[in-house]
Amino acid sequence: MTDRRWAGAVIFSIAFLWACKAYGQDTPAVPNVTADKETYAANELYFGAVKAHMQDDDKESDSLMLEFVKLKPDVAAAYYELARYRIKQNNIAEAVTYIKKAIKLDDSNKWYKDQYANILAKDNKFEEAADIYKELANTEEYNEEYLQKAALLYQRSGKYKEALALLDKLLLKTGDDEDILIQKQQIYLKLNDLGSAAAIIEQLIAQSPKEAKYYILLAELYDNNNETAKAEALFKKAQKSFPDDPSLQVGLAEHYRKLNDTARYNEYTIKTILNKDLDAETQLGLLAPYLQNMQNDTTRRKTSLDLITQIAAQHTNDANVLAVYGDVLTFNDQRDKALIQYKKSIALDPSRFVVWQQLLYSYTARKDADSLIYYSDKALRLFPNQALVHYLNGIGKANAKNYTGAINAMNRAVDLQPDDNSQLLAEMYSSLGDAYNSAKKFDLSDKSFDKALSLDPNNASLLNNYSYYLSERGTRLDDAEKMSKHSLELRPDEATFLDTYGWILYKEAKYDKAKEYIQKAVDANPADADGTLFEHLGDVYYKLDDKDKAVQYWQKAKDKGIDNPLIDKKILEKKLYE
Repeated sequence: MTDRRWAGAVIFSIAFLWACKAYGQDTPAVPNVTADKETYAANELYFGAVKAHMQDDDKESDSLMLEFVKLKPDVAAAYYELARYRIKQNNIAEAVTYIKKAIKLDDSNKWYKDQYANILAKDNKFEEAADIYKELANTEEYNEEYLQKAALLYQRSGKYKEALALLDKLLLKTGDDEDILIQKQQIYLKLNDLGSAAAIIEQLIAQSPKEAKYYILLAELYDNNNETAKAEALFKKAQKSFPDDPSLQVGLAEHYRKLNDTARYNEYTIKTILNKDLDAETQLGLLAPYLQNMQNDTTRRKTSLDLITQIAAQHTNDANVLAVYGDVLTFNDQRDKALIQYKKSIALDPSRFVVWQQLLYSYTARKDADSLIYYSDKALRLFPNQALVHYLNGIGKANAKNYTGAINAMNRAVDLQPDDNSQLLAEMYSSLGDAYNSAKKFDLSDKSFDKALSLDPNNASLLNNYSYYLSERGTRLDDAEKMSKHSLELRPDEATFLDTYGWILYKEAKYDKAKEYIQKAVDANPADADGTLFEHLGDVYYKLDDKDKAVQYWQKAKDKGIDNPLIDKKILEKKLYE
């Protein structure tokens, strides 16, 4: 703090403290008789303000400085400090008032003028701010910073010629500085002076012939101004010197996109994605557009798989790359290969929850119950407070018919799941209802389903499952019929839902209508119809006194591998057992 931002008042205070220390005093003694009481009080206030400022207590510093200027209104540095605090408060009007007072008292202080220009720039008065910096540049020996600030502010105010003149002055001092030349080039573009803008880039190419970025910059300038032939020629020239430069490949891809040349665009985009000079993160970023809408586009899925396979070969130990590889394999229905990549990814970086999530979801089929339990148990050791892991652990246990364990895990999931995701919470309650039903705790099952429906009343699968369980127990059949009908309104052609509605009608002894809906369920996909549908149809025919048809459909149910120990007895005895 030795420059002229600080006035003589603080110098007196610091000198006085040094004198006190020299005499071993802990507190200041009575000041020299040459200083009157008012001056002493003012110095105390000023020193206190400076001290508070050094301790980052701006509010106290400002309060003391305001008291100081009441006693000493002619100290420029005080107004500088008051302006500084107003800038922090974004109180531009008062900041201007105070800094003007400082400059009026000491118009030779460059710091005060610098601050004034800064305030004006904050107030979007760019030209006025630029004028101040230009004045400082004319009066200060080391003026590069002021020239650059003035040029930038003139540029922002639209005074392009003034900006160019200052940049030319700056170049005389700095030589052909890249940043300044680029700034000049941007100004020429604003002036629509394409020739001068191109000349600047040609100068940069001449200075740095081994830098591909300048060739790209010039080619893009030509492209953006419909000078396609010049851009094409420049790109070809650059390709000879920089055949593997990724930024040039990006530039070429964009060039051909503008020309609607899809084949060449794809060629250079793919070259860029697979460029070995790029890091894995950049490659994945470039791949991202290919991954969009992959599920509905088989060509895009195949291209994405080819690309991520090659990227993974380049980055065999990158957890993120392997995880994305797993995702793309999943979209391409290569589940077993995807599982290998997910496992490699979490082995490299077990902290990546999203990869664990993908791995666990891959094991939700009933046949994979043991794997889901195993990996969810491992995940729980890392993420004990993640509701989703407890939930999937419960799904695994339910699939393994460990209903007590499933109920415990799912209740824990419900406790941990935030209320802001009502859809997921409804899914958890629905699965809990399934588990309670399988454990024959029907009251708790119904309460869980009711809770799920309160969160997601138009969930067709939830409505179907709840109504089917009620029909199986023969209870609340009116409610079951209403819920099942609503599920069909939401998804009219769903075979399982048609069967559920038919089965409820069967339970209500409405056998003709029951046959109609269950037959529709079978006809919806006869080759892949579940064995339960055929057994239900057989039961309906039995009730309609057509035993031969009943046995025919029971046999089809058996051929489909239905899990019902009574099916053989029903076929052999031609009799209904429920």
